[in-house]
Amino acid sequence: MLRRMTAAPHLFDEPAPPFGAGPLGEPPSEDLEQRLAEAERLTEANRHAAALELLDELWPETRSFPVLACRHLLASAWAQMYCGRLDEAACLLERADGIVQSPAFDATDHAAVLFRRGCVALKRSEVADATALFTRTLETNARSARPSTLLAAHVLNWRSRCHQLRRDWDAAARDAEASLELADGLSDDRARANALFQSSLVAERQRQWLLARFYAEEALEIYRRQDDMLSKARILNNLGGLQFLLGDVADAERTLADAAAAATEAGSDADVAQATSSLARVMLHTDRPLEARRCALEAIDLLAGREDFRDELGNAELVVAQSFIAEHETPAASAWLDRAERTFAAPESASRLAAVWMARGDLAGANGDHAPAAELYRRAAEALQDFHF
Repeated sequence: MLRRMTAAPHLFDEPAPPFGAGPLGEPPSEDLEQRLAEAERLTEANRHAAALELLDELWPETRSFPVLACRHLLASAWAQMYCGRLDEAACLLERADGIVQSPAFDATDHAAVLFRRGCVALKRSEVADATALFTRTLETNARSARPSTLLAAHVLNWRSRCHQLRRDWDAAARDAEASLELADGLSDDRARANALFQSSLVAERQRQWLLARFYAEEALEIYRRQDDMLSKARILNNLGGLQFLLGDVADAERTLADAAAAATEAGSDADVAQATSSLARVMLHTDRPLEARRCALEAIDLLAGREDFRDELGNAELVVAQSFIAEHETPAASAWLDRAERTFAAPESASRLAAVWMARGDLAGANGDHAPAAELYRRAAEALQDFHF
């Protein structure tokens, strides 16, 4: 389990640091800047628990220097977000926003805060808000006297995720491709891997499974070189799904087991759950409903309290429901479908809700209720309809 910062309250509750130099007008020491840079590198490498420990130690010193305090708050917010503590992350970003209002900061600094606010919004499934914040970030960054190309690459990568959730595949592909082009221009391997990851997801949703696998394998190679266990776990999870779609069931199960092992090493229970849920779906589709249900229930336990993994929780609940449908256990299946539908009721989860309605149709059909089944299938189809005139 990821450790919470031992002295976190002082980060959230203290007033903004004073502007100007530090105590007695002295500039920050080179050692302080180096230690803060190390904490930032830990967040970039997805080693969030270690980053938070170091950031906690540094705050009494960094808070006296506005530029370092802002960097500290942004790094802390990022780590807190990935640990699933979205309220804490939002609070830290509000503090950072107060700091960058000073004339000492420019548009790129404002954009850096906007970007992270968009990421937190997306983690909350507030897709429209996140999309707007990412677009504002790009516009704000472009107005800077020193716009950040790397920031633009990150923003395009995250905005691609928003477009995917809204089923706008063309926009999602454009943003992922633009992010990849910027990363290539910078020769930034991490940004390149992240853009390849999104390109893989878009190709998968467009049923271009071989292309999706190609992109995912390229991203995996970069994550392996960088020893980024969390990103490795996530891309292995997607690769396992692609292998299953391509008919390689045994390879899919091995890859998903590797994903769970990498997530365990990274210390992320939520990502262990994600891989376990994916394995449950493979078992469900290969006529092993009891095994599928056991895996899905394990994933559900691991996801307790993770607002940022609502989709994965709903997916696992849906697998449990479908396993009961396969065993003709109508009351249990209906109860779990109700639970999955409540989980997917967050805004802009049309495709997930459609999956629940299709499963309800399967249940109704299995019980001989063909008219209600047809209506449920129609409801699911209408939810996925891309045009309305």
